[in-house]
Amino acid sequence: MAKKKNIGFVSFFNSRFTSVISIALVLFLLGLILLISLVGNKLSIYVKENISFSIVLKENEKEADIKKMQKSLETLPFIKSTEYISKEQALKELEEELGENPETFLGFNPLQASLEVKLFSEYANPDSLALIESKIRSYTSVSDLQYRKDMMELVNENIRKVGIILLSLAAILMIISFVLIANTIRLLIYSKRFLIHTMKLVGATPGFIRKPFIRYNLFSGIMAAILAILMLTGALYYLQQEMAGFIQVIDTDTLLIVFGAVFVLGILLSVTATFFAVNKYLRMDFDKLYYI
Repeated sequence: MAKKKNIGFVSFFNSRFTSVISIALVLFLLGLILLISLVGNKLSIYVKENISFSIVLKENEKEADIKKMQKSLETLPFIKSTEYISKEQALKELEEELGENPETFLGFNPLQASLEVKLFSEYANPDSLALIESKIRSYTSVSDLQYRKDMMELVNENIRKVGIILLSLAAILMIISFVLIANTIRLLIYSKRFLIHTMKLVGATPGFIRKPFIRYNLFSGIMAAILAILMLTGALYYLQQEMAGFIQVIDTDTLLIVFGAVFVLGILLSVTATFFAVNKYLRMDFDKLYYI
């Protein structure tokens, strides 16, 4: 008798272990895709907000007028920050780049004072840029407006393509994960198909029959989610060891969103898959239980 109990316990442990590992691996992949998506979004915002406009100011413009214009620009909803660069500062920066002072052989400073303007990421797109350019050029102190329009368009196009790819991968992986989890759970419930039929015969309601299976797989989903979170943490630690500074692009909020999503998905996918798997056997005729 003790031997049979041990065999039953081992069988139960093996099925539980296999179920948890299978679900955890799927949740790990989903969490990884979500993490890449969120980090990619933060990087795209960072890139967009660090591409600057250079507003070239007119010669001999009074500093008071420049300061007034700068304050006016900073009140606009699409401008994140502004920085005033004087003629002398611009000359110094050019000298550092060229390794010599252009003023020594030209006899004068060829550069003009400017304002470096950075936009909020949501406005760094072709449609908004045309309106922003028109607005900035309306200021009387502006001599010219210089920015890499082609670079901004390229950044937006690449971000759009990467977004579509990640969204497609997430959708495909979500479908695959549900199928894999459903199949894993269906295999666990398969051995109980005759028990389900017997419970139907004695008048048990579908909700009463589903309840223990849902409770069982709910616990498996929670364990799998915790395991997946530990695997993600281990993967991030490994990447940090291999690429110093990697973890700096991921803030606490991002990690909490990913870990929270993995935990919720572990529960949601497990419960949903169990619901449909049990319903399959609830609807099945007794004779068909032998042929599946």
